[in-house]
Amino acid sequence: MTSHDETPQDSAPPPDVDAYLARTGWTGERRADGATLRSLHRAHLYGIPFENLDPIGGSAPSLALPDLEAKLVRGGRGGYCYEHNTLLAAVLAAFGFGVTRLAARVELGARGAIRPRTHMLLLVDVPGEPDPYLADVGFGATGALLEAVPLVADTEFRAANRRHRLVHRPHHGPLELWVLQAYEDDEWTDQYAFTLEPYEAPDFEVINWHVATNPRSPFSHLLYVQRATPDGHLALSGRHLVETGADGSRKERELSGRDEITRVLTTEFGIAVPDGLPLDAPSG
Repeated sequence: MTSHDETPQDSAPPPDVDAYLARTGWTGERRADGATLRSLHRAHLYGIPFENLDPIGGSAPSLALPDLEAKLVRGGRGGYCYEHNTLLAAVLAAFGFGVTRLAARVELGARGAIRPRTHMLLLVDVPGEPDPYLADVGFGATGALLEAVPLVADTEFRAANRRHRLVHRPHHGPLELWVLQAYEDDEWTDQYAFTLEPYEAPDFEVINWHVATNPRSPFSHLLYVQRATPDGHLALSGRHLVETGADGSRKERELSGRDEITRVLTTEFGIAVPDGLPLDAPSG
């Protein structure tokens, strides 16, 4: 049975690739190969910030492609994982890549707790290459992938100052469990764990609503903003601003309140801030 508010995936409009590339600053030949995937991934991260302004404003953001383009591509905004990776998936498909949506359990900071699968990531098939790639432009952390990496276990990948690897971990499920790790503070740290079970767009509509509106979800009441740059990484959690340099150095400070938060979001993160948002909540 199909409900009246469901839309078949093949009826979705094609992405405005020209506008997307202008937003991210990517130039090059539009072809489906590993080098293009890696450079598109990096350009997306540098060009579009991570932010959760819609959830803290009381609403779940739309994941419809025209709405994502109006917001992230033309509207001077960013978004969180479902928005970023849905947008990237559409562009990659237009380039000729095969794309499968996956869901992961975030393990960063979990301290042994078992979290639900709420993070969206992408498995990308590259024509002519034996292994698919893991792509993820929506993980709001310094341990996020800067470039897509092949889905190969126990191999270190480096991009700029970021180091990653994928490992297997035993578990009780029928599919292999993959764990993305980042090398930070002189050790390998688990970022998230996932299997290769495909998830579909309607699955993320449900997860998106839960993460954006559940009062127990930190995304519904605490400001999280991230921006990767060629010079490092900016992160804002509540009022707490952290600037991480390319050499790993950190500068931290507390912002004074709404006016300074708005100024920093506008000037340092490049976000067109909507009016009336509760931006002065304390840090988590």
